[in-house]
Amino acid sequence: MFKEIRNKYIRYATISIFCIIIFFCALQLNFLWLFGYSPSYEDIKTPTLRVGSELYTSDGKLIGRYFKENRTPVDFKEIAPSVINALVATEDVRFYQHMGIDFRSLISSGLSTASGDKRGGSTITQQLAKNLYRTRYNKSQGFIKHIPVVRTLVSKLKEWMTAVKLESNYSKNDIITMYLNTVSFGNNAYGIKTAARIYFDKDALNLDVPESALLVGMLKGTTYYNPVKNPQRALERRNVALAQMSKYKYITAAQLDTFKNTPIKLKEGRIDDGSDGDSYLRAAVAKYLEKWCSDNGYDLYEDGLKIYTTIDSKLQKYAEEAVNEQMRSLQKRFYSVWGKEDPWQDSEKKKVDYPNRAKQNLPIYAMLQKKYNNNADSIDAYFNKKKKMRVFAWGGDRDTLFSTMDSIRYYGKILNTGMMSLDPFSGKIKVWVGGIDHKFFKYDHVNQSKRQAGSTFKPFAYLAALEKGMSPCDTYIDKPVSIAYQEHGKTEYWEPKNASYSNSYREMSLRLAMARSVNTITAQVTETVGWDNVVKWAHECGIDSHLESVPSVSLGSNDVSVYEMVKAYGTFLNDGIKTDPILVEKITDLDGNLIEEFKPKTKKVLSDEISWLMLYMFRGGMEEPGGTSQALWEWDLWKKNNQIGGKTGTSSDYVDAWYMGITKDLVTGIWVGCDERSAHFKNGETGEGSRTALPIFGKFMEKVYHDPNSGYTYGPFPKAKEKITRNINCPTPRYSVDTTAKDSVAVDSSVFNVPTIEEVQPQPQKEETPKQEEKKTPEAPAAAVPAAPLTKKEERELRRKKRQEEKEKKKQESQNQR
Repeated sequence: MFKEIRNKYIRYATISIFCIIIFFCALQLNFLWLFGYSPSYEDIKTPTLRVGSELYTSDGKLIGRYFKENRTPVDFKEIAPSVINALVATEDVRFYQHMGIDFRSLISSGLSTASGDKRGGSTITQQLAKNLYRTRYNKSQGFIKHIPVVRTLVSKLKEWMTAVKLESNYSKNDIITMYLNTVSFGNNAYGIKTAARIYFDKDALNLDVPESALLVGMLKGTTYYNPVKNPQRALERRNVALAQMSKYKYITAAQLDTFKNTPIKLKEGRIDDGSDGDSYLRAAVAKYLEKWCSDNGYDLYEDGLKIYTTIDSKLQKYAEEAVNEQMRSLQKRFYSVWGKEDPWQDSEKKKVDYPNRAKQNLPIYAMLQKKYNNNADSIDAYFNKKKKMRVFAWGGDRDTLFSTMDSIRYYGKILNTGMMSLDPFSGKIKVWVGGIDHKFFKYDHVNQSKRQAGSTFKPFAYLAALEKGMSPCDTYIDKPVSIAYQEHGKTEYWEPKNASYSNSYREMSLRLAMARSVNTITAQVTETVGWDNVVKWAHECGIDSHLESVPSVSLGSNDVSVYEMVKAYGTFLNDGIKTDPILVEKITDLDGNLIEEFKPKTKKVLSDEISWLMLYMFRGGMEEPGGTSQALWEWDLWKKNNQIGGKTGTSSDYVDAWYMGITKDLVTGIWVGCDERSAHFKNGETGEGSRTALPIFGKFMEKVYHDPNSGYTYGPFPKAKEKITRNINCPTPRYSVDTTAKDSVAVDSSVFNVPTIEEVQPQPQKEETPKQEEKKTPEAPAAAVPAAPLTKKEERELRRKKRQEEKEKKKQESQNQR
């Protein structure tokens, strides 16, 4: 076809033009996968910034971001004019005249390079094309990436093509705005807004001329001209940018002299509270959204999502304060209890060599064994070598000289906690405290950690009893029990003891037994209903973990999470409707357009009557004499007929301490303990749930109630929605015992054996019928006002003698068996 063109010069020119067109078409189409990706028309029309997602509380407070590149876009009107002027003067003085490619600059830079002065000729638009579409990344290159010179030429041509496309679709102000939103300023600061905040703690609109020149000057080399690491170089480069601004009349000569003599004044700031990994909540949300992002094709770290959690910022603040106050105190108590003695011991009080076990579990231990040929001295020398490190401390992180073994011993004694509050009616999680400090303790104690629930699991046995047709007034006797069960085809016997190691031999209602957390009666109830049924109803209410169906299941022998326990307890408050908690309420895009709204899954698992009866049982912890929740009277929680139900829990040897609290609006679960299970308190006075976890709940709810703007008020539980057919009119006799001396109010799972104390006729219970439900709660627990109390000293002596008798009896039985 070209032969018809007789003039050879025109023919050759035409052939050349044709070849160029074919080449650029092949380039655009990535012919035979030779050239790699080139932005399409659709890509140009909808450019995608790699923008981090923002995380908000339900009341709109920004609490953090997820990002790979710490960037927050801004509009042109939000950028100081001095930034625009400095950029144009320094990087592309003819920006407003060219079409994306500055041929004059290309020729000039070519001549400079030939003379030995390397100078770039890329325009701002070309740099935007490179940053926005990553035209020089390996995935943007085809087979030609293996050919050095051709690779560079093709990349440059693609940038030209993309720059022209950008110029034909966007205004100059749009292009310069996109550029300033994409470019890196070092220190993980992407975009002018982030850079302005990180380096000067101000908005981009408020940057002055020297600050603008400094940031623009950094673009030539964000590390080399970094004002934090290399202040002198940054100063010199800033002055070059100022000189360019003066040269092209953006500032006067007088202003140049003034600005050049102005020292660099940095002010470190933060654009948010950090990225994923800086808090338990952010990590939990990332995990929560992992499947959603995968199913819907979103990248949490690059797609600029706005994620609105269900967390209430006020409640979260009060919970964190309560945790901080109590855990500081508990850590001091723990150190005081053990002194210089190591706290690691088993259930038989034999010392456990935790530090050595922890050392051997470290990945580096196997490497050292190989390196030193199992030479114990060489390995120990490595682990005992002192080095500088920063460690967690309640007074603030501190620098110290620690060996690896020092660190193991130090952190092996630290108490931790997990706390969650749920509105079971909406399914929204209002509080999430995964531990004491995510920086040092990454493990989330709300949903990752699972620990023995202790007596907080007992309510599922009483629920099974109610489901079997029993009532809160049905009675059992607190007496020694021996329960037979089959294990590996052999009959075994389980003989649970009360925490006091004694029995009162009194008849107790189910409500009183649960309120006092009596192990022997709980065991009898479990035997009556069947431990399989206890497991069944725990699963029905919301416990997802595997539960061993054994006689001791009701005493909390299985490991469960705070998350599960709160979910299950929420079923009781929500009229028997199990609600799967949600942590995220909705997700929008950068412009606020709704992408997804989350609703909890619900299922009716208990009748209205059973759920109301369970709340009535939980209230027994406060209302029955000797109820284990009565330490809550210490806090200002008892106004306007307020009612609180709850359950303490303590696992064997005081390893795990729990408190589950229920108000008319919220269910809150709290666990306290050491991550290392062999570290624990020595006795109930220091380590029971009522003395460790319960105070966090008391402090938290007091703060919530004292804030008139919290949205949560005092008040009774809802009245029953249907007629209560079970018997609940069984007033408990009140015994003349000072229950504040030692846990009937404060020690979980114990009942005092004081058979000689005279009983007095109690006042009628206020819960005789649902209609009377809202009558005012007494201003003090009845059990705290005894008729004729023993002195604390007399009572302690009586208990001591009883315990001694029990020990002597056991010792004698053991000798007889031998």
